[in-house]
Amino acid sequence: MKKTLLLIIGFVVATGLAVAGVNLKYPIVDTGQNGCFDSRSQRDCPEPGKPFNGQDSQYKGNQPHYKDNGDGTITDLVTGLMWVKERGNPVGWQQGMNGASECRVGGYDDWRAPTIKELYSLIDFNGWVQGDESSSTAYIDTRFFDFKWGDTNKGQRLIDCQDWSATVYTGTTMGDFKTAFGVNFADGRIKGYPVYGQGGRSNRYMRYVRGNPDYGKNDFALGAEDTVVDKATSLIWQQADDGTTRNWEEALAYCEELTLGGRSDWRLPSAKELQSIVDYTRSPTATDSAAIDPIFDVTDIESYYWTSTTHLDGPRPRHAAYVAFGRAMGYFASPRSGGAREFMDVHGAGAQRSDPKAGNSARYPQGHGPQGDDIRIDNSVRCVTGGGVAYYEPSNDPIPSWNRGNQEQRPGRAGHGGGPGMQSGGPGMGGGTPGMSMGQRQGPPQEAYAACNEKEQGDECMVETPHGTVKGICRDTSDGTVCVPKDGRRGGKPM
Repeated sequence: MKKTLLLIIGFVVATGLAVAGVNLKYPIVDTGQNGCFDSRSQRDCPEPGKPFNGQDSQYKGNQPHYKDNGDGTITDLVTGLMWVKERGNPVGWQQGMNGASECRVGGYDDWRAPTIKELYSLIDFNGWVQGDESSSTAYIDTRFFDFKWGDTNKGQRLIDCQDWSATVYTGTTMGDFKTAFGVNFADGRIKGYPVYGQGGRSNRYMRYVRGNPDYGKNDFALGAEDTVVDKATSLIWQQADDGTTRNWEEALAYCEELTLGGRSDWRLPSAKELQSIVDYTRSPTATDSAAIDPIFDVTDIESYYWTSTTHLDGPRPRHAAYVAFGRAMGYFASPRSGGAREFMDVHGAGAQRSDPKAGNSARYPQGHGPQGDDIRIDNSVRCVTGGGVAYYEPSNDPIPSWNRGNQEQRPGRAGHGGGPGMQSGGPGMGGGTPGMSMGQRQGPPQEAYAACNEKEQGDECMVETPHGTVKGICRDTSDGTVCVPKDGRRGGKPM
């Protein structure tokens, strides 16, 4: 059995810029996901050796840490990147690319359009898209970054508010269209979007960035016994997948039980960890390979790989995120098909989408969603370790019922209570005490706020509780800065 606590030498410092005293060019920001889930609902975090152990919220790495500079810019204290705070207006891709040289926000003249890896560093997997804006939470920290949902009054979908990146796909999508990758901070996905020009639905947002020109650039080297070390991130990867596809529960168990390279502390990578090794200069179309450096061995160049991150899209957390290292296929009616659905590359190699965690893919003969996303369910696995990431054992304390991501009361949905698992009402909660109704929700104790008085997000803190002294990390919320348990109790939620 995998040891229950991962021992880290030189644990990540609060800013996330160094591991074991070595400055990182490409530190991976934690997804921020706090809740634990099974294949259908939110649940207590499982103990080591139990089903669904090893998921995203049970591992904590570089916690998000932002600073509002008061001049229209936001500094990411983990990555060293500086961002424009404002959302601006949707633009065509080329217009957005050209606009970087004209941007003077904060008095700086070296803004650039972000690469897809830079842009994805901002995603927060406590996002949760529902049927309307008031009951949805964006996949970006709106306490620091301005965000706009799609305008349903103008016929848009709530999720029609994607962000462009500067990364151009080496293939084509949706019927031979030139394509650029983007992140949808409304529904938590990376997709390739055709570059039609300017106007209509081809317009998307562009948020400029500056600083750390090395962010997103890998530095791979062979490690011990069939492993690959990324010196840029300090992550250590399984060099070759084992050629077996699995559902999500099986993928988690496979990595938790893996022994390789003299290590037994392997885990299924989070969405942001796995996306970090995508090589966006490669694709099955352009290079006859998967979108990954050739230092890795890939059984199937058209494979999708599971992540440990649950994707909250709809009333139940039945999906988990995967990264397509092959073409992100779908059943789509393109102009060239005369309106008939055709199986084609709809989102590009390097997309991040999601699949049901369990079930039978034969139930989806035409895929799922507006582009008919290919549903496989049994996906490939590539395990990871290192990166200054620590495993936390579950606690026996009652599960806190507070949602750090969105403090508003979630409206209940018929047949679904208030949200995933019927114990929380939203992602990022530690669930609720079983049987708790939405009206019984409580916030963190005042001691948790007092412990972070005059402190900033990421600072260490301590709270005296009936169970003893709890060490924690300060985390910003819309109600103030609150102390979050450092020992990972229920995935790091306010005590």
